[in-house]
Amino acid sequence: MTAAIETTNLTKRYGRTLALDQLNLVVQPSTIYGFVGPNGAGKTTTLRMVAGLLEPSSGDVRLLGERLDRDGRASQRLVGYMPDFFGVYDDLRVWEYLDFFARCHKLPAAKRRSTVDGLLELVDLTPKRDAFVQSLSRGMQQRLCLAHALVHDPPILLLDEPASGLDPRARVELRELLRTLRDMGKTIILSSHILSELAEVCTELGIMQGGHLVASGTLVEVQRQLGGERRLRIGVLRGLEQAKAVLAATPGTGPIEALEDDTPALPADTSTTQRLPEFHAAPTMLQVAWAGDPEATAALISRLVSAGVALTSFVDETNDLEELFLQLTAA
Repeated sequence: MTAAIETTNLTKRYGRTLALDQLNLVVQPSTIYGFVGPNGAGKTTTLRMVAGLLEPSSGDVRLLGERLDRDGRASQRLVGYMPDFFGVYDDLRVWEYLDFFARCHKLPAAKRRSTVDGLLELVDLTPKRDAFVQSLSRGMQQRLCLAHALVHDPPILLLDEPASGLDPRARVELRELLRTLRDMGKTIILSSHILSELAEVCTELGIMQGGHLVASGTLVEVQRQLGGERRLRIGVLRGLEQAKAVLAATPGTGPIEALEDDTPALPADTSTTQRLPEFHAAPTMLQVAWAGDPEATAALISRLVSAGVALTSFVDETNDLEELFLQLTAA
């Protein structure tokens, strides 16, 4: 399969400053790839070079097998780019804003209207079609600029800090929109300095630090590359011994630890004879190191249920990855 994006020894220098050092990256089609790293790690520099907006000091970029030339024609056809700081034309209505860029991409008149209407529906801005751009909220302007990047229907989207400044609801809406675009066959690279934003939506992650890609792959693979350990936290209401036996017999599991019950005790009340309501016993929480992939995790749940274990919760914890990232970027 031809990679959607492939970089070979991609390097960028600003005088004596090395912003990006021999980046070798492969992103497959229909992937949501997340760049995470502190400010100044090289994320924006990478996206701008892939978008053809910044000339590399050395190295190559290929988009769907086509080498990115110096005039940027391949990127103009194949890439939709949304920068971290974007400008909008305040004196235009929403539909006029998109129509303007459709004209820039030389879309025929007959196609422009249907393109604008389709994009407004995709980003849920149809009710704001005739509103002036300056009247939109920050989240709506983000969605409008994403629609702008999609005007010429590119197979590759590059989004630099797309969730910056958004409220929680707008972040959720953005994640759903990105999943929809992936289902449409788009390949998406987005950057952020907040790991949790990317872990929820990305199929693969790359961690940048000091111009280097220090880890890349799925969430599980990145965790392994950074030396982290995943943990399963399992709530067992009945069948504790069966649960321990299943876990002990499953490849990929480590030491099993029973966590202390942190449910607060009910205060004693001797001043009344009123009968207190009955409470069911709290589940036992088991914690176990886990090296399995998603298929192995699903199989483990099935085996626990088949063994008669009454589960109340099953959580694949990823906090260690965030801790490792913080340690890495603090160095």
